[in-house]
Amino acid sequence: MRFLAKEYPTTDGRIDTLAIDETNAPIIIEYKWGQNDAIFTQGLFYFNWLRKNKKHFDLLVADKLGRDIKVNWSSPRVVLVSQGFDNRTIIAVQEVDYVELIKYTPYKQDILYLETVYSPNKTQALRERVRTQTGETYSTTFHLNKSNPEIKEIFYKLQEKVKSLPSVDEISDQKVGITYRTTKSFTRFEFGKTLFRVLLRDAKYNDPNKLVKDITSFGWGYKGIITVKLGSKIDDVFDLIKQSYESTL
Repeated sequence: MRFLAKEYPTTDGRIDTLAIDETNAPIIIEYKWGQNDAIFTQGLFYFNWLRKNKKHFDLLVADKLGRDIKVNWSSPRVVLVSQGFDNRTIIAVQEVDYVELIKYTPYKQDILYLETVYSPNKTQALRERVRTQTGETYSTTFHLNKSNPEIKEIFYKLQEKVKSLPSVDEISDQKVGITYRTTKSFTRFEFGKTLFRVLLRDAKYNDPNKLVKDITSFGWGYKGIITVKLGSKIDDVFDLIKQSYESTL
């Protein structure tokens, strides 16, 4: 996650934090000390502002991170952080697909324990269907249609291994590729005809075969990338994906 602004002024208030995630999707973060049931409606209000002010957000990203960063508007979300949420809020949040609830518990020595109370990624069927300019739906099939049969077969083998990991969600209804995440994104697959690229959270994993290229300077959110071609060793690639996965736990 890359932070853009805090206490960002709008016409009717201030957003605690604006950021973009690993896929360059916008994030609104609202904090409340203690338990405050108004946080949910406040989050919905600011999400409405975000949808109506995409140009303002695009300009903010360009100013803070550079004009080469393209905002991914397929899945903006709101993260609400509070010491607790009442039952009505927990039930109501399940009617929208873009709000995440995180509970914090303070301990001594300035330590906070964070726990995800609700995440829409656990109910993938509720996600908004995103379509291409030609009316086609972004999906696993859409992305794989870019690749030849041999590359598809390599992906399917890796996909099976990745989806066997606990608490993993697959997100394919987006333009950028296929993303896998727990509470955070840990890898993304981007497809070409004779290869696909695997993006990782870091470039510095245990990598004896030197498969990972450092792309930290690109400002993509992901810091490492692997190019997978015909003949690539799937187990070696999966081992690096698993290390990225474990960094989100």
